[in-house]
Amino acid sequence: MDIKEEIHALSEEMLTNLGRLVAIDSQLGTPSEGKPFGEGPAKALEEGLKIAEELGFKTVNLDNYCGYAEMGEGDEIVGIAGHLDIVPVGGDWTYDPFSLTREGDHVYGRGTTDDKGPVLEALYAMKLLRDHGVKLNKRVRLIMGCNEETGSGCMAHYNQVAEELSCGFTPDASFPCIHGEKGRAFMMAYSKNTRIISVNGGFVANAMCDTCTTVIPADAGLKEKLEVALSQSKLQEYKVTEENSELTIYAKGVPAHASTPALGVNAAGVTFECLAKAGFEDDFVEFYNSHLGTSCDGSGIGLKFADEYGDLTFCNGIVKTENGVISCTIDIRVPVTLGETELRKMCEDKLEDKNGRIEIVEVGAPLFFPKESPLVNALYKAYTDVTGDTEHKPVVIGGGTYAKSLKNIIAFGPEKEGIDYRIHGADEFILVSGMEEAVLIYIEAVKNLLAI
Repeated sequence: MDIKEEIHALSEEMLTNLGRLVAIDSQLGTPSEGKPFGEGPAKALEEGLKIAEELGFKTVNLDNYCGYAEMGEGDEIVGIAGHLDIVPVGGDWTYDPFSLTREGDHVYGRGTTDDKGPVLEALYAMKLLRDHGVKLNKRVRLIMGCNEETGSGCMAHYNQVAEELSCGFTPDASFPCIHGEKGRAFMMAYSKNTRIISVNGGFVANAMCDTCTTVIPADAGLKEKLEVALSQSKLQEYKVTEENSELTIYAKGVPAHASTPALGVNAAGVTFECLAKAGFEDDFVEFYNSHLGTSCDGSGIGLKFADEYGDLTFCNGIVKTENGVISCTIDIRVPVTLGETELRKMCEDKLEDKNGRIEIVEVGAPLFFPKESPLVNALYKAYTDVTGDTEHKPVVIGGGTYAKSLKNIIAFGPEKEGIDYRIHGADEFILVSGMEEAVLIYIEAVKNLLAI
């Protein structure tokens, strides 16, 4: 039996174990003693380490922040870092998000691709390396984190209590290889004055606001004008109802990750745009449309920028009303050549007017490895050797991964270009064939990293 046949023979076992992880709702919960990210992430970590132990690996739980499975000996460590936490379910699912459902090559469930499936791909790659007696001159350590989606505090803890990695990767992005990650700026927009009674949209800050419900005064003739404007929009669904002199607007857009917002449709943005078209006069609507809008390039606050590695992207994730004030999260992915000082200077005069204001909360640095670096070369070679694909080259992405939290690692797989795995959206899935191929790629990747 060759290695591909071995992997295929293990795929049902791998899917069974994936089902064990998917069944756990591991989104960020309420912290408690010994469970820094809540009950769900701690339970997922326990189960992930249990699976590793069943496969014969030594495991360590680092205070329920994260844990690892390890094999081999030596001072140096080849690290693989994946996460077991998930984003909220959100959206309209066809399948039970917490029950693995297979239809042909597709396997549905929250976390299948982001990132429970890839964690298991890496674990089974380690198992096969061990079973085949591959000589290990370094330790190989699979780190399972519990807080990637909401801050990566798990890796901050790892850095405090565990050993530094010599090199490695995180299976939490795409193939063929990620040699850079854009910086990330986070901002908040606030209303000063508004006639909007309430607005509630979006689930998480790092994904497009894909559903939104807005309540406004029912001005004479507004309902009809608004319905015309909404009918001409890119919304998947909308509904306007009138009751007690109020209009309630439900808008359903298209979900997208904050790193690729142009793939989505911002339900809140379209709603505000249509309100203006319908003649609804409102200070915050004016502010939103001029400063945030439905474009994804940051031009409203002077941040339109691109370099050879990609464009600046701008994403409104959550919109809500509290105590009469509307707030909006803004997730910006910053090209690797645009520094914080220049970014702040570009937008400093465009963050506030009489209708609203924007506050810069934080600006995070980018990650960048030259394409010719040994780490990039080792991983890219593993991909090309297995797939034969030399057309696709290492890229810079807008997404953020554990590579920004741990030294000497970059993102590597498992997504393939041209496939929408619906991560952070409804009906997230992974391909069984893709899982099998990823296991083989990760086997070769570890071999190559052992040699550098």
